[in-house]
Amino acid sequence: MISIKGTSLSKIDRSSAQYKALQAFHERLKQKDSTIWGPDAQAEASTRLNWIDLPESSRELLPQFDALAAKHRDKTSVILCGMGGSSLGPEVIAQTFFKNLFVLDSTDPNYVSHALDADLVKSVVVVSSKSGSTIETASQRALFEGAFKDAGLNPIDHMVFVTDPGSPLDKQVREGGYSVVNADPNVGGRFSVLSPFGLVPAALIGIDVSVLLDNASETKAAFFSDSQTICDIAYLLTYVSAQYVAFTDHGSGMPGLSDWIEQLVAESTGKNQVGRLPVVAESSHNGREGEAFTIAFTGTADLVVEGDLASQFIVWEWVTALVGAALAIDPFNQPNVTEAKEQTSALLNEWKGVLPAFTGDQKDGVLQIFGAGKNASDALTQLISLIPEDGYIAVMAYLDRKDDIAIADLRAILADKSGRPVTFGWGPRFLHSTGQFHKGGQQNGVFLQITGDVEKDIAIPRQSYGFKTLVAAQALGDGKALASRKYPLLRFNLTNRAMGITELLDAAKSL
Repeated sequence: MISIKGTSLSKIDRSSAQYKALQAFHERLKQKDSTIWGPDAQAEASTRLNWIDLPESSRELLPQFDALAAKHRDKTSVILCGMGGSSLGPEVIAQTFFKNLFVLDSTDPNYVSHALDADLVKSVVVVSSKSGSTIETASQRALFEGAFKDAGLNPIDHMVFVTDPGSPLDKQVREGGYSVVNADPNVGGRFSVLSPFGLVPAALIGIDVSVLLDNASETKAAFFSDSQTICDIAYLLTYVSAQYVAFTDHGSGMPGLSDWIEQLVAESTGKNQVGRLPVVAESSHNGREGEAFTIAFTGTADLVVEGDLASQFIVWEWVTALVGAALAIDPFNQPNVTEAKEQTSALLNEWKGVLPAFTGDQKDGVLQIFGAGKNASDALTQLISLIPEDGYIAVMAYLDRKDDIAIADLRAILADKSGRPVTFGWGPRFLHSTGQFHKGGQQNGVFLQITGDVEKDIAIPRQSYGFKTLVAAQALGDGKALASRKYPLLRFNLTNRAMGITELLDAAKSL
């Protein structure tokens, strides 16, 4: 169940036309009315609303989940290959219940190598993709199929696939004899946490998914019978909050929930230049720059939303759909995500499998600077000077989110130095999240890319390029997509990652 509190509740006008409109949208959403988001969105919405039923409909799959868990009960390592909604949900579930799940949502070879360090004999790999065409997941799948074969193991005994029925991936792996769990095709990726995309990994790491479904179902029944709490949250995000919403899960016991919500809200609302940009903050004391509306799940904030994890899932999905209706945008499409994908493909074709050598405009220690600035501090100063009065900084780190985790400290440092909201995203993961907002939301961002030299490349079976080339193409491809919109863009390449992170953090602290 969910309860809310916070100083912002006094700003809700439940007698207003806006609030009554939200109540009307809520009632129509209960009926799965696909016209809520306008005529342009109706076709997409009509095939994207079965997430509403997942707390109940996913129960039909419990025998499949139990069978998979039993089949792989001898496995001590579960590795999930997925991006966006396929990875963020399972990760917060695992962290909340103190279970081990390695989420491979990166193409950085240094990070990929951690997944390969597992004892393959005792490993099961879940490959999650609606179609199978996602370049990251397709590459990871090929990698593990090859790794199992090289280890003298049959991949069929160690891999599980989650995909839509009849998808190219579904047909291919069924013909190959693999274990497959089909998800409802009328559920979009970022609304899929209570579908097999979230629940198969959960079952394999030993979580009783029936409890998650029970909690979500009970909470849904509660806001079906009394809409005030759900409409209050939607009202605050639509009419009290402006562009920036700072989320923190600090102290909540649900680490990673803010990251899951970030993807849901940013990719769903970041369109028509009217979206809500989540800022994942370290605590409720951080992330307030730009007069951001603050949300926490315990403690104090403008809005505190308390409740168990599964209840949070269904509530935020519902709220996001209502906010989309109030803002007159389609929360189920992602029209700008393909821009970075197309630029990536173009670079891979241009490079023909060989990563070119790039020379920065300047060099400062182990930092190569691609952009204006005679040194790192000067480059950061110039980037900050280009932030619009109402703008933000997006830090995008194409690095190893395990060994290079210290670079995440840059978010709070730059927020303090600039006085503006700062988001932090791991590349290429954020391309399936805030990447949509960067191009479709308010056009007031400045962008900082951080790349790093790779210790050892990892080949991708049946491709002319390896992960080193792929991650570079994704970074530079997205850079091209951003530059085409005339956004301020700065890139640091770390020729030595550990030293480079220290130098970059020191440069930012010195501003």
